[in-house]
Amino acid sequence: MITVTRHISLDDAEIEEQFIRASGPGGQNVNKVATAVQLRFDVAHSPSLPVPVRERLMALAGRRITGDGVLVITAQRFRTQSRNRADALDRLVELIRVAAHPPKTRKATRPTRASKRRRLADKRQRGELKRGRKTSPDSI
Repeated sequence: MITVTRHISLDDAEIEEQFIRASGPGGQNVNKVATAVQLRFDVAHSPSLPVPVRERLMALAGRRITGDGVLVITAQRFRTQSRNRADALDRLVELIRVAAHPPKTRKATRPTRASKRRRLADKRQRGELKRGRKTSPDSI
C-alpha cells in the first residue's frame, strides 16, 4: 500500500511499471540497459480514488492521460532504474495529493464606495490632462 494522504492509499497492484531504454547521454550503457521507467495508473477505474479526486486528477494530468483514462508517467532523470522508479512514484503521489485538495471557491465581492470614488477621481484627472493637450485653433 502506498499512502498518499490520510484518506487515500493506493494498492501496489493498481500501478503498472514498464522499463524502457532512456534517451540522452549515457555512453555505452544507454543502448544496453533499460533504466527509464514508464509508470501506468488507471485513474478512471481506480477503486482507491474518490470520484471528485479522480475527476480533478484527470483534468490536472492533461496530456499525460490517455483516452482510456490511464495516467502515464515517464521517468528518465537518473541513471539507475531504482532511482527512476522512485522518481516516477513520487511524481504520481504528488499529482494525486494536489488533486486531493478541492479548489477554493471564489466569493463574489463588490468594490467599496471609497474605491469607486478614487477610480472616478482618477478618470476625471486623466480626462483633464488629455483635454489640456488639445491645441485650440486660436493658438496656431
